[in-house]
Amino acid sequence: MMAQAPHDARVVIGLDVGTTAAKVSAFALGGEWRASADNEYPLQQPRPGWEEQEPEVMWRALREGLVEIAEACGSAPVVGIGVSTALHGLIGLDADRRPLTPLLTWADSRAAAQAMQLRGTELGRRLHRTSGTPIHSMSHLTKLIWFAEEDPETAASVRWWVGLKDYILLQLTGELVTEVSHASGTGLLDVNTRDWSEEALQVAGVRRDQLPPVRPTTEALPVRAELLVELGLPDGVRVVLGAGDGPLGNLGVGALEPGVVGLSLGTSGAVRMVTERPYVDEAGKLFCYNLADDAWVIGGAISNGGIVVRWGGDVFGVDFADEPGGNPDGMLLDLARDIPIGAEGLVALPFLMAERAPLWNPTIPGAFLGVRRSHGREHFVRAAVEGVALMLSTIVDELDRVSPIRQIRATGGVFRSPVWREVLSAALGRPLVVTDGADGTALGAAALALYGLGEAASLREALIALGADPDAGSDELVPDPDDVAAYRAIRAGIPALLARYDEVRTLFS
Repeated sequence: MMAQAPHDARVVIGLDVGTTAAKVSAFALGGEWRASADNEYPLQQPRPGWEEQEPEVMWRALREGLVEIAEACGSAPVVGIGVSTALHGLIGLDADRRPLTPLLTWADSRAAAQAMQLRGTELGRRLHRTSGTPIHSMSHLTKLIWFAEEDPETAASVRWWVGLKDYILLQLTGELVTEVSHASGTGLLDVNTRDWSEEALQVAGVRRDQLPPVRPTTEALPVRAELLVELGLPDGVRVVLGAGDGPLGNLGVGALEPGVVGLSLGTSGAVRMVTERPYVDEAGKLFCYNLADDAWVIGGAISNGGIVVRWGGDVFGVDFADEPGGNPDGMLLDLARDIPIGAEGLVALPFLMAERAPLWNPTIPGAFLGVRRSHGREHFVRAAVEGVALMLSTIVDELDRVSPIRQIRATGGVFRSPVWREVLSAALGRPLVVTDGADGTALGAAALALYGLGEAASLREALIALGADPDAGSDELVPDPDDVAAYRAIRAGIPALLARYDEVRTLFS
């Protein structure tokens, strides 16, 4: 049974609606009490490349978690609620604001052809400079082009095009709005005006009145009266609109200034750094998303993180699944630890899902190159981990050009594995601080809520008020210089390999 909040505590709630589950966490101000509830939901794949979810199912899962956490809060007053959701998901609503389409998630690549056609053009480059969102099948921009070209009947029936965040806010408050962080990930926003871009709307084929109005991430709206009754919360509880999961992840791990990078690695992965103003990468490799008025997050996300090893467990670790307490992923990783750097010539291009940074190419498939008879499953797993680490290292290098990196603060379940920790630290070529990120994004949402409600003077102070130490983490993992040099040599050949691979692989597709 979940422990009850102390009666004299003041509590803030953070919501984290992700790809696999809705997490509701409560944090006592100035105390150590925390409580969390997780409810999972399925990811549907009706066709290759289509990655969908049902918005109503996701809302039910979130509401169940809210009920559970409200009970745990008991008589402790709830200061407010902050919201995080996964970025890039698109939903079409009818005139009654009910879903006409499923949620097309960030991983949905049905718009790959539209993205690739637009990406290399001057128009595509201009849209990236305006919006801060790379041209890719993840974005609302390319998905809307797909609907206009491939499913015009549905497009004509949609009254409102919204994101997952907007849908969740609608259920919580009864108002249809969005916020700058979520909007900055759509490819439709002008980051300088913080409003919808007329040129992007024309390219997407949508009207301004089909999109929600854009509000600051720190704006607050009252919770619907009916929902307050259902949760047993008093009148007056407000929802701070919040931000996207990536920017809030940086807040949750305390990576809040230039030179301090937040690295998250779960199913997918990302590397991000906070700047005071919008920054758009002229090379088109980095995104720029909003966190708060004077905080913007630049970086890149990979679609293929821990999922690559999970795939390896499914393919190479079937026999481990029958072991008592079997953990195929962990057992394979233990075997891979004994394999030397470079996996004895085996190279993995870990593109199982439509890849994002640094290539932003949703059509490129994965591959293993350099296969020899002497290679066993442990080599394939080692190569897969190294492939993911090397992709992340290219993003770190791009961020280092913006502002020299002095610390990487990492979070994610994969870091329980010594293989992941050692390979990533050496491949990145920098010390790694692994933080306790179990509640990272929900903690970020709660901290932004405190800041938005005027309960903290800064984002950093908001973290401290919730009992979080922005500088905490494990001891720095400092990589061996010889290992760093070995991965640097491997990484030097990756750009040429990728360029040649993308050219040649089309002969076999």
